[in-house]
Amino acid sequence: MKACNRDLLVLVKDEHMNEKSMERELEQLNDLLFQFETIDSFCTAHEVFDINRHKILYKRDSIQRITRQKELKPFFFICNKN
Repeated sequence: MKACNRDLLVLVKDEHMNEKSMERELEQLNDLLFQFETIDSFCTAHEVFDINRHKILYKRDSIQRITRQKELKPFFFICNKN
């Protein structure tokens, strides 16, 4: 299995699953997460509330700029659209 930088907790209902099939499942799950955890998908799923200017920021560039800051400015809130 590839070395990765994430901790996954996987609950398996089938207790008869062997080590090789479990490893294959984890690799597939890791590949799937790697494909979908991009900055584009993050910007699509989030919005930024700027309380200072009374605005909601939806644009990808402005969300990227704000999330790349070392420290979030006061009254800026990153919210998930779910």
